[in-house]
Amino acid sequence: MSEETKVMDDITDNSGGTVTTEDKPKKINKFFNVIKEYNQKRGENTSKFRKLNLALLIIFPIFIVAMAEINQFKGIGAFLAFAIDRPSVILFNYLAAGIIFIMLLAAFRKGWIAVTVQSIVYMALSITELFKYNTNGNHLILSDMKLFKSVKSLKSFAYIKITPMLIIYCLIVVAFIALVFHLNPKLPRHKAVIRTGTVAACIAVCFGMIIFPGLYNPIYRFFEIDTKAASNAFLLNEKFDSNALLAFLVETASESYANRLVEPENYNEGYVDEIISSDVDVTGNFNDGTKPNVIVVMSESYADFRVFDELDVDDSYYAGFDKAASEGIGGTMISPTYASYTVRSEFELMFGLPVRGLNAPHMPQRELAVREQPAFAQYFKSWGYSTAYVHPFQSSFYSRSRIYSEFGFDKMIFHDDMDGVSDFTVPVEHYGTYVDDNTIFNQLYELITTTDDPIYIHTTTMQNHQPYDQGDDPDDEFGNYLTWISHSNEAMTAFLDKLEALDEPTLVFFVGDHFPSLRGETSVYNQLDLTGENCGVLYEQKYFFWSNYGADFSSVPKENVSFFYVPYIITDIIDAPHDAFIEKMDEYMKNIPVYSVDYNDGTPDNEELDVLTYDRVIGDVMSPCPIPDEVLEASKGDE
Repeated sequence: MSEETKVMDDITDNSGGTVTTEDKPKKINKFFNVIKEYNQKRGENTSKFRKLNLALLIIFPIFIVAMAEINQFKGIGAFLAFAIDRPSVILFNYLAAGIIFIMLLAAFRKGWIAVTVQSIVYMALSITELFKYNTNGNHLILSDMKLFKSVKSLKSFAYIKITPMLIIYCLIVVAFIALVFHLNPKLPRHKAVIRTGTVAACIAVCFGMIIFPGLYNPIYRFFEIDTKAASNAFLLNEKFDSNALLAFLVETASESYANRLVEPENYNEGYVDEIISSDVDVTGNFNDGTKPNVIVVMSESYADFRVFDELDVDDSYYAGFDKAASEGIGGTMISPTYASYTVRSEFELMFGLPVRGLNAPHMPQRELAVREQPAFAQYFKSWGYSTAYVHPFQSSFYSRSRIYSEFGFDKMIFHDDMDGVSDFTVPVEHYGTYVDDNTIFNQLYELITTTDDPIYIHTTTMQNHQPYDQGDDPDDEFGNYLTWISHSNEAMTAFLDKLEALDEPTLVFFVGDHFPSLRGETSVYNQLDLTGENCGVLYEQKYFFWSNYGADFSSVPKENVSFFYVPYIITDIIDAPHDAFIEKMDEYMKNIPVYSVDYNDGTPDNEELDVLTYDRVIGDVMSPCPIPDEVLEASKGDE
């Protein structure tokens, strides 16, 4: 070996000298000897500190429950106040944590592994709850975990603030894990059948607490856990205040399982035929053959805060909206969601079906059968329209590109800033965090003017999505939000002005998907004293219909109606052909104008609406459908 090579291979030891290449094996052996000696020490600690180890294992469930709750309560004082006020709930949390810990001990036998696994899970839930509530004022439920694979997307919305106390709480948990690792408590070597039986028994208890009412109802009553039905976001938050994080997660999981979607008992072809039994004599001819372009704009987080007089919001922020409504027709519709879960609003506008008919899931697109779906784009295709879906965000979020590809859209246009991939054919500009609404309207205008056939477009914008910390004052969340709303109105006005000069008949429907998500403890909503009983106004969304050809708006309902009736209103405005299904939905619109458990849980379930909703998106599509039979049957074969 040359001197140069030897010098290059030399490394510095801890004393400042050098260790040659020949000495490396000695250093490696020394390192492994240290590890071996430490593990021997840990082995001795198992029996040497038997009583202390037993105490650590006994107190661990109490410790980790306390740390998880203290973290989400943001302080020991708030946690102690809750524990004093609701001791039975805290006791429930301790017992539940104990069952989980026994299961982990039986599975792994080594105390440090069980402690580490449960600590990571509990603190991850606590931290996620902390960030989620701070981001949008809604508490964490287990079904939110379905969005875990979209964590990259979620990071763009979330207010993630690492505070000194959060770091301290995490370090305390790490210190406990390190202590248990050092002292090395272990279970005795029981037979595998005993350990397996213990694990199975614990799993049975945990699942039983969620899926068997006969088990969980008396337990919840005994521990005074709040089981009140939470039909809207505010009632859900009030339940969280009663139960805190861990009991809340368990109870809402039970509630979610109880409300899971199952096939209606009376779902069969005979009953579907009975529901849709009217003779259809309304064919529709597009007002003697004139098929207007139909543009549905669902504006992200667009809401009219002028409904709250105490906020004294200036009309100038909404000038563009007011102008469009005065030129067409405006009103109020009932959104199926508040502050989040945009896909609920998308589902109702795209399908003309109520999410309540699917038991009001947060993410209805995950309930759909894997096959061609009779969304309203399919009707437009059958009428000779081109169809497009435009959304300036990641195609993978909510699995839109995969799921919506079955909705009848000829073209889907997404924009992914994170991966640098865009389907947009116009220059993309940003306003705040997301794509500027001007870009959206430019893309819509290009689609209209470059498509030979009349076109139906559904667009879900992104500009006004949180976070609202970009503006003259990063802390003035509501002020920044109103500035963005004003910018949206200016973009919309410019778009409508271009359509006015366009020699193509075009109908525009505009509505916000929901009121915005605002920070949990500092939001403007806290100024309004809103509760689960008086929050209905937050589900009321202003809308307008506008046209450049003098459309007849006489069929637009005067009263408030649910979002899912919009496709049928559009059908009436453009004088499109009706089938028996559309006729039946028109009938429901007159008799049941609002069907939304979030807005009014006093409205009784409608068996017919629920069966038709199930039939069209999950069942066998026995009701009249615009999809050709051969296409529908072929797509069913792909399930």
